[in-house]
Amino acid sequence: MRRPLALAVLLAACASPAAAQSITVAVAADIRSNNPGVNRDDSTDDFALQLVEGLVGYNEGGNAAPLLSQKVDLSADGKTYTFTLRDGVKFHNGATLTSADVLWSWNRYMDPKTEWRCTSEFDGRSGLKVESVSAPDAKTFVMTIDKPNALFLDTMARTDCAMTAILHKDSVKADGTWDKPIGTGPYTFGEWKRGEYFTMTAFDGYQSPGQGKIDGYVGSKRPLLKEVKFLIVKDAATVKAALISGAVQMSETLPSDVEELKKVPSLKVAVAPNAVRHIFLIQTKDTVMGNKKLRQAIAAALDYPELVAAASNNLGTPNNSPIYSTSGYFGAVQKQGHQYDPARAKQLLQEAGYKSEKIVILANKRPTVPSFPAAVVWQQMLQAVGINAEIEILDWATQLDRFNKGNYQMQSFSFSARFDPAIAFEQFSGPKDKQPRKVWDNPEAQALIDKSMLISDKAERQAIFDDLHRRVIDEVPLIFLYNGLDAVAMSKAISGFQPWQSKLRMWEVTLAK
Repeated sequence: MRRPLALAVLLAACASPAAAQSITVAVAADIRSNNPGVNRDDSTDDFALQLVEGLVGYNEGGNAAPLLSQKVDLSADGKTYTFTLRDGVKFHNGATLTSADVLWSWNRYMDPKTEWRCTSEFDGRSGLKVESVSAPDAKTFVMTIDKPNALFLDTMARTDCAMTAILHKDSVKADGTWDKPIGTGPYTFGEWKRGEYFTMTAFDGYQSPGQGKIDGYVGSKRPLLKEVKFLIVKDAATVKAALISGAVQMSETLPSDVEELKKVPSLKVAVAPNAVRHIFLIQTKDTVMGNKKLRQAIAAALDYPELVAAASNNLGTPNNSPIYSTSGYFGAVQKQGHQYDPARAKQLLQEAGYKSEKIVILANKRPTVPSFPAAVVWQQMLQAVGINAEIEILDWATQLDRFNKGNYQMQSFSFSARFDPAIAFEQFSGPKDKQPRKVWDNPEAQALIDKSMLISDKAERQAIFDDLHRRVIDEVPLIFLYNGLDAVAMSKAISGFQPWQSKLRMWEVTLAK
């Protein structure tokens, strides 16, 4: 549709009188299903996790914390988890949560017919196996795994697993087929008109796990809006026009549009870092790039504040750590990264015996990632110290194929979000002869990563992650630049919304009359 017609259609979709404290949010895509953790994608997860909750969920720092459980006890051998449920939690149909509901939900997830996204994460196929579950009384649920695993609770809390949500059995029909989610979340499932919109309504009986402070999925979560309508609008220009006109009150936006939208008197824009990491990959098996001093020269040639500012439209902050900047494991060591020193870069090039060999940087021009703009600045900074760098533009599918095959010298790339540091390091670490897509092939480092997946003590894990960070900075198998950014434009009448990990959390949000 031409833009004026598209906006007219959008206005018509929002024309019905809005109830007090109800808002319309523009989203780029429809949900895939309303069945948590089944037939899902990130947008579907975002919606589902406003309706349902699990025994544990992620806090603001990306660590698993009690949610429907009030506490979690771990046995001395590190294999048995005892969850004590919170008092007074209600399902959307008014029923009180008990351990029998937890047991029913778990058995349903582990039934292959359910096709839950995360069945393989718990049945042994991915290295973690739940050997037994039981509900000894109404408030207690017990899970035993085959061996200690520091990532067990993290896996339970994962958003792509729908937080291993606890559902009431009336979520399925009498014949066992799926009906709709009856959960314990702050909002209840409303109406879904495929390809047009989906809605959720405040749950008046909601028991917030925290008071006063938003904390990921486990803090204060009061549903202060009566209804939220998610309107599917795929055209970015139409979304901007709708925001300006007031047809919609909120939408995610590209960092490149932030400055323009900030100038609109009726709008404000919230920006926050997330766990996505924008990076430069270096193929250490390449005959040229295998030289450690050359890689160190590349790291020293980059003016990180200038590079990040250019790539992020002045919104990002440099972070050379694999651990994202708001993680509970991001500390003093993680703040110590590469130092911009062009003189040292030139000296390292001499020591490396670099003979002006051409080095190719692969990039793509997708508007949602900074691959190309970051590559342009990277090339300029490398050329400034005498490195013969060229850029090759590829479509995303081809670039990803080259990544998976390890067929490149350098790439301007992005890694998807990983909350736990062990998973963040494992994402790019491993033997290249078995997994060509891996970037860092260091057996000592891999042993440390494996160890971090077994121990639960935070101080011990922090020491391991500090060690791994220092090794990555020294060896330069890749260069972490900065974290991804969530940018959300909204009406100035909206209060309480906080962007976090690309999720549109609508609790604790109000709209001025």
